Amino acid sequence: MSDDTLTQTQAEQQGYPAEASREMMDAGVFYGRKKSKTNPKMKQYVIANRGGIEIINLQKTEDAAESAAGFVKEKIGKGAMALIVGAVPAADAQITALAKKYGFPYVTARWVGGTITNYRNIAKRIDHMKKLRADFAAHALDKYTKKERLEMEKELARLEELIGGLEMMSREPDLLIIVDPVLHETAVREARVKRIPVVAFANVDADPDLIDHLVPGNDKAKLSIEWFLRKMDKAIEDGMAARAASAAKAAEAAKAAEAAPAPQN
Repeated sequence: MSDDTLTQTQAEQQGYPAEASREMMDAGVFYGRKKSKTNPKMKQYVIANRGGIEIINLQKTEDAAESAAGFVKEKIGKGAMALIVGAVPAADAQITALAKKYGFPYVTARWVGGTITNYRNIAKRIDHMKKLRADFAAHALDKYTKKERLEMEKELARLEELIGGLEMMSREPDLLIIVDPVLHETAVREARVKRIPVVAFANVDADPDLIDHLVPGNDKAKLSIEWFLRKMDKAIEDGMAARAASAAKAAEAAKAAEAAPAPQN
């Protein structure tokens, strides 16, 4: 079965918009895992099996993406801070760009245990990293020997690799947006301990019971990840716009109240 045939079949069976289906097909969103690796709980998202590979139902992917985007928009609109996670090589640049665009923390290296559940300790390490960086910039470490400075440079490099993306995390996040929750099982479990909602782009090997808002799809391929992150980008952008509109409305109300004449006794 060709990709075009698969698109037509899904469109006919699911009443799916052809143009949206084409976009996801071109991105390879529909590619699942081998049947042996599929979590039985994810069978609800599988429409067929081709050459031993599970084919994800794109109608359900689109529905789930719209639902997840709506949730993200609402949370961001109310002032939430998202932590964006994805140590998948294909997602590194996209996640970094998305997080920096909105000033959100991110993880593209391995997840450091306790990032959420032991945030106080992580915050201390972030402060230490900032101080080291500032000291180097101000030449405040020139008093140390060359060997000592070299060790400090190595320490700073290690910290920036591991927690550099967390520099904007001034408090515990309000939600996690994750690419490949199987790879980031520790992050998912920490979020559950702290009752932080998780939005995840997940393939059929994931456990849907651990994820609040699951979007089924190919979480390894660059184009597929880009498709998901575009959805999240638009949701965050809309949420930020709603937040700004709400703040402007509150400011206008406060200004009007301030200008109103005092009640007469």
